This record gives sequence, C-alpha cells and structure tokens, in this order.
Amino acid sequence: MRTEPAGGGHDLRHHGDAEVRDDGSELVDLAVNVRADTPPPWLREHIAASLSGLAAYPDGRAARAAVAARHGLPVERVLLTAGAAEAFVLLARALKVCRPVVVHPQFTEPEAALRDAGHSVDRVLLREADGFRLDPAAVPEDADLVMIGNPTNPTSVLHPAAGIARLARPGRTLVVDEAFMDAVPGEREALAGRTDVPGLVVLRSLTKTWGLAGLRIGYVLAAPETIAELEGAQPLWPVSTPALAAAEACVATRALAETAHAAHRIAADRSHLVAALRGFSGHGLRVVEPAAGPFVLVRLPHAATVRRRLRDLGYAVRRGDTFPGLDERWLRVAVRDRKTADGFLSALGRALGRG
Repeated sequence: MRTEPAGGGHDLRHHGDAEVRDDGSELVDLAVNVRADTPPPWLREHIAASLSGLAAYPDGRAARAAVAARHGLPVERVLLTAGAAEAFVLLARALKVCRPVVVHPQFTEPEAALRDAGHSVDRVLLREADGFRLDPAAVPEDADLVMIGNPTNPTSVLHPAAGIARLARPGRTLVVDEAFMDAVPGEREALAGRTDVPGLVVLRSLTKTWGLAGLRIGYVLAAPETIAELEGAQPLWPVSTPALAAAEACVATRALAETAHAAHRIAADRSHLVAALRGFSGHGLRVVEPAAGPFVLVRLPHAATVRRRLRDLGYAVRRGDTFPGLDERWLRVAVRDRKTADGFLSALGRALGRG
C-alpha cells in the first residue's frame, strides 16, 4: 500500500451507467451493479400507492423510524438521503476536516465530492499483490476523515469489520460505505448499528438491491451530533414521498427476508461466474478473489479491446481504469443469473479469440 495526493488521470465521474446509455441501451448490462429484475412488483405497487399523497410535503418521520428500528438505533442516529451519493456531498460540505483520506480502489464519488468542496484529498492505494486488502497501519495517523467501502466497489473485497474499526481515532471521522453489504449473506463484517466505534459513519443504499437507482434513496447512520451537522446541510424535503415509502417498505420484515434470500442467490451466481472465469486463465485473465459483492473484478491483457469486442457481441461491462489504483487492464463484471452469465462467458470466449 502507498499513500499519495489525489491528482489527475482518473475520470472520477465515470460510472457504470455510462456503458449502457445511448448506443449501449440495447446491450446486456453487466456494467451496472443494480440487481436485475427489480424492483419487484409488490414494491412498485407500494411506491405507486404513495403517489396519491404528492400534494403534501414529504414527511420522513415514519421512514426514519423504520430504518432506525431495522438497525436497533434511536432515530437521532439516522438521516435519510437522496441515495448514498447525496450523503457523500453532505459529508464533504458539512464536516470541518483538514486531512481527508480515501482508501482506493473504491467508488469514486466520495473523493469527487471532497474535491468539489475544496478539500485536498490523499489516497491510500491498496495493492493487487495484497489482494486489495486493507492494512489499517497504512492510513496516516493524522487523517481526520477516512473513507472506505465494504464490500468494496470495484474489487468485491470484504474487509474484516475489526480491521476497519481499528481505523477509528479520537477526532477522526470514519466513513464506511456499506452500499453493497445487504448483498452479503448474513451481512457479516457489517458495522451498521454499531455505537461503540468513535467517529463512525455508515452509509447504506437501497438502490442496488431493490433496483431504485432512479428513485434515489439511502441513509446515514452516525452519532446524533454528526447527523445534526449533515441534516443542517440538506435542503428542505430532500427525499421525495415515493422514496420515503420505498425506504419504509425495504426495511420491513418481508423485505429483509427477501434481501437475505437474494444475497444467497447472488453468492451462488457469483461462484458460478468466478469458476467459469478461472477457465480463461490461459488467456491471462485473473479474478480478484475471494469476491463478496454482486460484481467481480478481473484483470486481463488488452482489456479495452476485449471490452469493445464484448460490446460488438451485445454485452456491456465496466471499464476499470477510472478507479484510482487500477489501470486499463481491469474490468468489472456484474453478477447476473446463470443463463445471462453463460451467454456473457460465451461472448467473452469469442472476444478472447477462443473458438
């Protein structure tokens, strides 16, 4: 691992949805990490029913209480946001920090938000040779804001909760992006709901598992004083009535059971994908393992050329070179059902010149 000041060379605002816009709209989507075939009909119907209340201003109290109950927390420790992306902006604008550090490779919006807010950002770059795993000692002692994803996008690495908790210090804010934690069976290594880690801020998103990227709903879990600071930076009524209805529904008992079932299905589909990808090792392809998220990161020679060939064959995957710590040799592939994965694997073989 090494620490370096943030600089140019990576398009921090490039995301997977860019792969399936415009001329990519007809491609089979393995670039975006939103769960396929979502939202389910019952959730669409629940959201649609909320439209009758659009004449009134949004009232987030019930949804906030539901999220708090889901994590066993008082409501003062919960803030609802327009997706996790808004939370990154609120953190960058509201918190008074001198040396923010972002652990990469990870989702790039945290750093982009910090830079937009005028902060000078340092990076801790995890190394492929270490399996992109965290060494808490690599984070500078004087960092007063540390941001890390778990499981991490794009590496799919699940860091031990104890290791992340070791990053906590008096006077430091420790932000853990758990946007994909509900795709991990049992949510092992989760820090959401913990109140014993000083300065801990956990971000959750409901857009990935439930297919609500267009609705924008997520939340922050933190100490009451941090929540108050972030809430003070929000505009009035930041979360719409339909998004509030979705939040309340997605943390209900029925939804949590469905989430748990989906997490096991994703794990099985990921195992199938990873096992097949290992079969391309003769072409220089390597999968980052063990993977824990609903996506996998692969390295292969001429990845940009392979990605273009895959597009010609009808499949979109996410380029990896926009993530700090990665380069043009990397691609991220979303986990899909076995039929979709098998079609992709066949196309990958053709893109690599196999048959």
